Amino acid sequence: MQKELNQFERNKVWELVQRPTHQNVIGTKWVFRNKMNEEGSIVRTKARLVAKGYCQEEGIDFDETFAPVLQAEDAASAVKAQVGNALGVNTLGTESAIQGGCTEELHYVEQPPGKVDRTLFRIQDGESILLVQIYVDDIIFGSTNKEMCDKFSSLMQGKFEMSMMGELTFFLGLQVKQIKDGTFINQTKYTRDLMKKFGMEDKSSVNIPMNTSVKMNMDADGKAVDQTRYRALIGLLLYLIASRPDNTFVVGVCARFQTAPKESHMTATKRMLRYLKGCQEVVLWYPKDGGFKLVGYSESDYAGCRVDMKRTTGTCQMLGNGLVSWFSKKQNVIATSTVEAEYIATGSCCPHVL
Repeated sequence: MQKELNQFERNKVWELVQRPTHQNVIGTKWVFRNKMNEEGSIVRTKARLVAKGYCQEEGIDFDETFAPVLQAEDAASAVKAQVGNALGVNTLGTESAIQGGCTEELHYVEQPPGKVDRTLFRIQDGESILLVQIYVDDIIFGSTNKEMCDKFSSLMQGKFEMSMMGELTFFLGLQVKQIKDGTFINQTKYTRDLMKKFGMEDKSSVNIPMNTSVKMNMDADGKAVDQTRYRALIGLLLYLIASRPDNTFVVGVCARFQTAPKESHMTATKRMLRYLKGCQEVVLWYPKDGGFKLVGYSESDYAGCRVDMKRTTGTCQMLGNGLVSWFSKKQNVIATSTVEAEYIATGSCCPHVL
C-alpha cells in the first residue's frame, strides 16, 4: 500500500484540497491481489487504489469510457511477431498502474483518464527492432538486438519503479514456453483449476465438445438450474478460449441461454469440461520460420440456431503459420440465402484482418 501511495506522490497524481460542497466526489477502495506464476506460486503481492467507477451514472457523471487494455488475440499476435523476428520475449512489472494525461475538466478523487490509444509499440534502430506490448501494469518486450532490450529495461526501471521479471513464461493466464524453434502458448494450469472448481476431476473424458445430434433450444419445459453457477461457468470458459479455438463455437452456443438456463444447457456445458479433460495439454504453436503472410478464413453454418433460425459466423486469422485471432458469433440478421450468410461472415472477418 505504501509503495502505491509513494507512486502517487512521485507522479503528482493528485493535489489534496478541501472537499467541495457542490461537486460529485468519487470514492476509492483498495484492491489486493497476489501475482502468481504458472505453478501457482506467489511471485509478488500487489495493492491497488481504484476509483469506484461503478457508482457513476452514464450521462450524469460521464459520457463515455475508455480503457487501453490488451486482448488475448493481441498478445498472441505480439508473441508471433516477436517469435518470427527471432526476438527474445521478456516481461516487466510496474509497481503502480498510473495513467498520466491532461484533461480540461476538474476532477475530484477520480484519476484523470489518459490519452493513450495504443498498447503495442514498435521502435526501429537501423536493422534492430524493439517491440513493446503493454497491459495495464505489465509489459512484454523483445528485440532482435539484446542491447536494445537491456537499454529499454534500464530506462524503464530508472524512470519508474519496475521489476524485471525475466523471460516471459506466464502472462494474462497464458503459459508461454519459448524454445529454439518457436513458442508454445497454452492454459493448462487454468484448465486444471477449472476441472477442480466444478468437480470434473473424476469424470470420464469425451472426444468432441458437443454432440453433433444435439440442437440447443430454450427448453421451456426443462428443469431450471442455478443461474449464477451457470453464468460463472460460461464466463470461465469464455476466458479459456483465448488459447482454445476448438471450444469457441460451443461456448458461444451455450452462452445464449444464460438468461434462463436449464439442465440440458448445463449438461452440454459440462460436456465441454469433459472434452477439455481429455486434451488439457493442447497448445498453440508459433514457429520462428512461419513467415508473416496474413490470411483470414470465414464460414457460416446453415440456420444453426433453433430459437430464431439465425446462422453463426466463424472466422480465424493466420499470421504466417500461427493462429492469432478467432471468433464465433451468431449473425444479427436472418440470412435469406447461403450466399448472403457467407457475405455476412466475410464482412465480419475483414475488420479483424485490417
